[in-house]
Amino acid sequence: MLRPRMLIPFLLFLIISPSALSSVSISSFNIKHLGWGDSKDFPALAQVISHFDLVAIQEVMSEDAVAKLAETVSSGTGEKWRYMTSHLIGRGSYKEAYTMMWRDSAVEYVDGAVVFIDNRDKYAREPFSARFREKATGLEFAVANVHILYGDSVSDRTPEIRALADYWQWLGEVYGDTPRLLMGDFNYAPDGDAWQPLKALGAAPAITQGATTLSPRDGRYANLYDNIWHTPGALPIAEAGILRFPDILGISHEEARDTVSDHAPVYVVLEGGELNLSRASSDSFDTSQAAANDSCIDLNRSNASTLAELPHIGTARANRIIESRPWRDVRNLTNLNGIGNGRLGDILDSGLLCTG
Repeated sequence: MLRPRMLIPFLLFLIISPSALSSVSISSFNIKHLGWGDSKDFPALAQVISHFDLVAIQEVMSEDAVAKLAETVSSGTGEKWRYMTSHLIGRGSYKEAYTMMWRDSAVEYVDGAVVFIDNRDKYAREPFSARFREKATGLEFAVANVHILYGDSVSDRTPEIRALADYWQWLGEVYGDTPRLLMGDFNYAPDGDAWQPLKALGAAPAITQGATTLSPRDGRYANLYDNIWHTPGALPIAEAGILRFPDILGISHEEARDTVSDHAPVYVVLEGGELNLSRASSDSFDTSQAAANDSCIDLNRSNASTLAELPHIGTARANRIIESRPWRDVRNLTNLNGIGNGRLGDILDSGLLCTG
């Protein structure tokens, strides 16, 4: 079942310029096995996600991990982020899900969230698509999220790549005149022969140079496998690129592959502007302070189940606290229905809240 979610509020690592916020940025990011094990650095992932307004994510193994990531990026940006996740898809025992995650102030979901019904059994993981709207301008666009089978050789990938031409036409039937973005990890370079059927329909890759897969130890990028296909002129794409996040995070490729992903995200920016890759100022909330606060309950960072541990809060008020972030003064809890000065006193006397 597809479930658009309003998410809970990571620490603010980056500053995005006003010009960047005035134009929607759309990204595709293969987050290697998101939800397998506990090796992921969620603050680092959230730092990468925070560059964009909408991200199509591949290799999702657990919706709980998506919720944790969205909570982390929401807390760090101080904004609400929403998401929707498909069911697990795949042949045999290995399955993945697709996720769309977006900044609520910039983008809204419109309709049409659906996993493609692959009657011809062309895909190991059928694509997932939905229609969105840029809030500032009302511009609508459809995003299709796909992860092409890697297989044992290039010949295992080309049948799915060729089948994308039929899928592109299907997207046109489903979403009509709405501009389409076919995004994901294609495990195939954009200049390969198997793309000819899709190119014959007028589609083109946004990224034509560079590479997106991280080599493990030498700091190089190996293959241009991730991309965003579109119809030139259908959307006002002002910029397209690859976000080489190890440089931003200040980590090696080996560490990046272990704790973040072995793919760098690709992106397009609509209607002018550019991404600002500046680091946050020194007065930003840092990871050491976050760790120090893990033992207390933070109105701006803790999840709903933790907030519910406060006296008189419970599940409903915990969700209301999350919806009302950021909190500047704990005394404003009296704005919650049923919390008066007496109950506020009980909350403060409990010693559970973070100080400062």
